[in-house]
Amino acid sequence: MSLTHMDILVINSSTGTYNGTLKTYLLLQVDIRDEDALDAVFASTRFDAVIHFAGLKAVGESVQKPLFYYDHNIAGTINLLKVMAAHECKKLVFSSSAAVYGSPKNSPCTEEFPLLPHNPYGRTKLMAEEICRDIYRSDSEWRIILLRYFNPVGAHPSGYLGEDPRGVPNNLMPYVQQVAVGRRPSVTIFGNNYATKDGTGVRDYIHVLDLAEGHIAALRKLFDSSSNIGCEPYNLGTGKGTSVLEIVNAFEKASGKKIPLVIGQRRPGDAEILFAGTGKAERELNWKAKYGITEMCRDQWNWASKNPYGYGSPDSTKQNGSNSH
Repeated sequence: MSLTHMDILVINSSTGTYNGTLKTYLLLQVDIRDEDALDAVFASTRFDAVIHFAGLKAVGESVQKPLFYYDHNIAGTINLLKVMAAHECKKLVFSSSAAVYGSPKNSPCTEEFPLLPHNPYGRTKLMAEEICRDIYRSDSEWRIILLRYFNPVGAHPSGYLGEDPRGVPNNLMPYVQQVAVGRRPSVTIFGNNYATKDGTGVRDYIHVLDLAEGHIAALRKLFDSSSNIGCEPYNLGTGKGTSVLEIVNAFEKASGKKIPLVIGQRRPGDAEILFAGTGKAERELNWKAKYGITEMCRDQWNWASKNPYGYGSPDSTKQNGSNSH
């Protein structure tokens, strides 16, 4: 899928549901910035709700190409919301990010924390949230849930569905995975002198299966007629912090491979410790993460060992230099 496009899964409501067996579906690719193309899709069928994942997500790239990010993440979101409103589809689950919090001084980080993103990527997520809040204030028929992901990792336990980033991975786990299968020589750690138990940054990693369940829980909430949801944010994380070195060690144990490390300088704007307060999601969405780091690394390695070059081949994979985390 091109990063300039969004995949649209059209579920026939007469033959399938989001929480049952899908019997028919249609997958389309549409540029999220193309309002006419989006309108044509919405005109072709009736949508009950939208889960909006489409967007760019690399922090470093957003610093280098801010207009690129504002165009895709903000202009694209505005187009989608305009088309949804025109077709009376007013239920939305929005893919937001813990990046909206910036570098809070304390964790666990709750939904009430100040929203102070440090980079264009985080600002696009916050701006999209604000747009959603303004839409609800202007029209109370809207029901919107803003899911603030922390750090999604892992893969489907079958080993047939996993993360395959193009070019150099921007996140720790897929980078470690590519080192483990021999595609890259080492992982560079951004800083080992933080005030943490091993000196490396601490984050909240969440299994993609738990993340998927969080979206199902959000949809159920939107369709719960007894709930006046309005426009509400929810953190999706485990509520536990794991350091970079702990992730590397857990992946070594899962894979049986040694992961060579290089220690680099801190990245400007990186938080020392950031993990989620998940009480609101547990109470109001009836959702809680089930999987820990052991399961995340186990499933990620199962995918990597079966698909060392992702969905491509050695010839289609660029062997770029090492990145850092």
